[in-house]
Amino acid sequence: MHIETLKVFCDLAETGSFSLASSKNFITQSAVSQQIRGLEERYGRELVERSKGNVRLTQAGQVLYEAGKEIVQKYREIEDGIQTLSRSVAGTVRVATVYSVGLYELSSPLKRYLQTFPDVNIHLEYTRVNKIYEDVSHGDIDLGIVAYPSKRPQIRLTPFREDRLVLICAPQHRFASLRRINIKKLDGEQFIGFERDIPTRRALDRLFRRHGIKVQYMMEMDNVETIKRAVEIDVGIAIVPEPTVSLEVKNETLKVVQFSGEVLMRPLGLISKRGRRFTQATQKFIDFLKDKPAQQSSESSDQVLQAIA
Repeated sequence: MHIETLKVFCDLAETGSFSLASSKNFITQSAVSQQIRGLEERYGRELVERSKGNVRLTQAGQVLYEAGKEIVQKYREIEDGIQTLSRSVAGTVRVATVYSVGLYELSSPLKRYLQTFPDVNIHLEYTRVNKIYEDVSHGDIDLGIVAYPSKRPQIRLTPFREDRLVLICAPQHRFASLRRINIKKLDGEQFIGFERDIPTRRALDRLFRRHGIKVQYMMEMDNVETIKRAVEIDVGIAIVPEPTVSLEVKNETLKVVQFSGEVLMRPLGLISKRGRRFTQATQKFIDFLKDKPAQQSSESSDQVLQAIA
């Protein structure tokens, strides 16, 4: 049995999806099916139950998964250890993040990294923040990049940098002519926000409560792209990380208004499984991320912390 086949099986067990398992291994869904059938023929037992697109492990499949996951992890550690002894940097770095970080924070360092280390394969996944923490804890990804990082068991947290939060509105909105606005002026305004379980939404709700502000949530979205589209058609205003709206500001489809009196910053953090040794490829990737200058204001860090507390 090839170790690659065992890895495909473990990925299928963890994702419950032939399409996701194929994506993780850069092969077709039919190739995944063929490898699973090969394993079932080898052991003479059905390993997965297939029904309406869902995949569940049989009892035999669960036994193979529990043992196979340890074998795959050990094999990866052996490969990483050997590569560390050589001058070349190679292997796979598995990264998960949210859209507002991945699309606007990683493009430049990721491009430079791949140009420098062409033998490294970056597997970048966009997903919800709770799943990122879960996948890091289970060892399914090497590195997570999240906003408002929180301390959790089995999680190692490394501060990354901070983004300024700004108010955005449609060009025809009455706030569009302003350069700065007091946050208390948002009281009663129609607002487009992130969904309630997203850390940026929770931070903004705490900020509103601290100032005695009540906004009218017209829509709640799970990513910054759909928030921007709703604001462009003047459904409401929103608060988003400034780097995410540079193109819209350039094209004059959105207006940005800074806050007066205080600075709102969104902290970003790198999370990994506590006790996990970084491969050379992963450590180099982290180094590239940290080399990018942070977009910070000149105000003190105390003001920043007060703004997001």
